[in-house]
Amino acid sequence: MIEFPENFLWGGATAANQLEGAYNVDGKGLTGQDLTRKGWKEEPTEEPMEDNLKLIAIDFYHRYKEDIALFAEMGFKVFRMSIAWARIFPNGDEKEPNEAGLAFYDKVFDECLKYGIQPLVTLSHYEMPLHLTRTYDGWRSRKVIDFFENYVKTVFNRYKDKVKYWLTFNEINSISHVPFLSGGINTPKSELTKQDIYQAIHHEFVASAKAVKACHDIIPDAKIGCMILGVPVYPLTPEPKDVLRSLATERENFFFSDVQVRGYYPSYMNRIFKENNIELDIRPEDLEVLKHTVDFISFSYYMSVCESADPTKEAGEGNIIGGIPNPYLKSSDWGWQIDPEGLRYYLNILYDRYQKPVFIVENGLGAVDELIELEDGTKTVIDDYRIEYMNDHLVQVEEAIQDGVEIMGYTCWGCIDLISFTTAEIKKRYGMIYVDLNEDGSGTLNRYKKKSFDWYKNVIKTNGKSLIRS
Repeated sequence: MIEFPENFLWGGATAANQLEGAYNVDGKGLTGQDLTRKGWKEEPTEEPMEDNLKLIAIDFYHRYKEDIALFAEMGFKVFRMSIAWARIFPNGDEKEPNEAGLAFYDKVFDECLKYGIQPLVTLSHYEMPLHLTRTYDGWRSRKVIDFFENYVKTVFNRYKDKVKYWLTFNEINSISHVPFLSGGINTPKSELTKQDIYQAIHHEFVASAKAVKACHDIIPDAKIGCMILGVPVYPLTPEPKDVLRSLATERENFFFSDVQVRGYYPSYMNRIFKENNIELDIRPEDLEVLKHTVDFISFSYYMSVCESADPTKEAGEGNIIGGIPNPYLKSSDWGWQIDPEGLRYYLNILYDRYQKPVFIVENGLGAVDELIELEDGTKTVIDDYRIEYMNDHLVQVEEAIQDGVEIMGYTCWGCIDLISFTTAEIKKRYGMIYVDLNEDGSGTLNRYKKKSFDWYKNVIKTNGKSLIRS
């Protein structure tokens, strides 16, 4: 019998820039997301372009009541979402917030709580006010720490009675791969040195720790966590050089959780800094701030990767983290390798490393879905491939629980169809709710329940007992 804890937090996950739309409504400022039309690989435009689907997204801004009602029908215990920083501070460096932006999230949180759904709120999910990007070069500037602290204190004070679960930065370890969208850095990636990137990372660490302290001070009964892009790294072969290469790559990611969970820089970074002539501006007060550590570790999980010391081995396509394809695994339509056992492995690695609760806040399958009409006139998607993917991953989550890992919950990515972060497409669908939107922006935006909707509803209702072991 598959068993999950009685208080396990089942739900779904989204991001403001991928579902809200209304990019210039009620005083919201522009962000880098409003300028990227084709995904993270493309250079941003100077101004928002009509063919950027994120400008409309799925119009959650005006349809949140309908969508949250559907989440409640599925039985969600928690809904992971993000606050668009530029809705609260349109430029990012104002002293006073935009009331209309604050009021919008009041309404969203109230709607969640009406159904007994706990909001899990990411403070910064791949978007920064564009003014901070263009004026300060994003997280390269120490000044942005103060602007972020003002923002988080504002939302903590405003929502302290409504939100008890918070995350600081989404996939914080992605900054070296996508500095513009992850770090708000305006300088082209090709012109950035490792010194530049690591200094920006340090500023984010300090900002994250200040957010943790502010949360603990303002909302003592809340929990706040870090969030990393979780990718287990396997050596391609048992050859020792491959094993050491995989260790080095793994540390590149664990560096981010090590600092936020342990409160100090790990010793293995000393050699990296020395060999790359990196000398960071780390002030004594920074070291004190970093001691304010997170309550739990959250992460996204979509795939594992392999590493090799052999320079002729080619990295896979489609994901921002790189890595060599595993010859033993199948891949999704977008080349992301499917590895349910990797999720169990990664959960154990995280818990062994930190002995703090872990939370899977993103996991799902991006696929091309076909909306069909049934004999009774209803429309749906027969997404057995998504059900199989989620079932197999959740079985491995339960295995990790049996291994002794303390897991807070699971929020599947894109519980409703969203605009893809990596490709800015709508055809790459993750949701259990289909949104009638096409690549050219046409469509009714009507919502339809996929087959996976009722499947996940039953998983939550039975607390996982309906899952099938293969």
